[in-house]
Amino acid sequence: MVSVHTHLAQSAIRFFGSPDQQATYLPRMERGETIGAFSLTEPAHGSDPGGLEVTATRTASGYVLNGHKKWATNATFAGVTVVWARLIDNDEVSPADRDGAGAIRAFLVDAGAPGFRPVAIHRKLSFRMSASSEIFLENCEIPLKNRLPGARGLGHALKCLNEARYGIVWGVAGAAEACFEEALAYGSSRIQFGRPISGFQMTQSKLATMYAAVVRSKLLALHLGRLKERGALHHTDVSLGKLNNVRDALDVARTARTILGGIGILDTTVSLRHAANLESELTYEGTDEVHALIIGRHLTGLDAFRG
Repeated sequence: MVSVHTHLAQSAIRFFGSPDQQATYLPRMERGETIGAFSLTEPAHGSDPGGLEVTATRTASGYVLNGHKKWATNATFAGVTVVWARLIDNDEVSPADRDGAGAIRAFLVDAGAPGFRPVAIHRKLSFRMSASSEIFLENCEIPLKNRLPGARGLGHALKCLNEARYGIVWGVAGAAEACFEEALAYGSSRIQFGRPISGFQMTQSKLATMYAAVVRSKLLALHLGRLKERGALHHTDVSLGKLNNVRDALDVARTARTILGGIGILDTTVSLRHAANLESELTYEGTDEVHALIIGRHLTGLDAFRG
């Protein structure tokens, strides 16, 4: 919830909002009085958001939004949702952009807006505490002042995603450390064959591999943090951090579960819970495969997304 509220919704308004929009929304959001949601993904457009089908049609007083969004965190209780849609307006979109990602714009939809209907997604096995939803936009009318004026094209949506991806780099490193610490403590206290299981070679090998992954993840996160402080953080760096740290965290969580043995499937332990949530983090804010292709494009200069 917090990541979407801060890294996505607030970032969109901070980066692309007008001074009036920033003054209206950001102070309340920073105090937690208004929760933000962010809606880019659609049922048919996940890794390919450039093909968005939700439309925004210009009217005399604003815009009308129509379409179907999916996997919008916080939308069922948010005070404001940042909705990305394809602008249908020949005067505002150049001919070259009308069918592409350049026609994508961002709009602020306040809770209770007519035609805005968020519906909770249930039966999840991962991220169960996160309020995921679909959004149905049915002639949803919003005023002209609710369009984010600086958001022009898919690249601006991806700039917001990069902020969230950076947060994931740190968050999953923490999850990995929690799993490692749980396995280390249990291995030292669990007695089998007359001694702690952490005294066996196979367990020590697992612990050493897990520890190396935890240290590697934290050092990479720290490196990216220092680049960010200097204003030198490239989006490819963030992709590298997300790809590496999520993979490492998943490996650590799964290995920790094997050390815990039977109790590792109980909800009184953290490792399997983290493993389940990390399966979501492997996918959201860019899949593992997408980040691999982003890194590959940077290394080779060849764009595998388009063949």
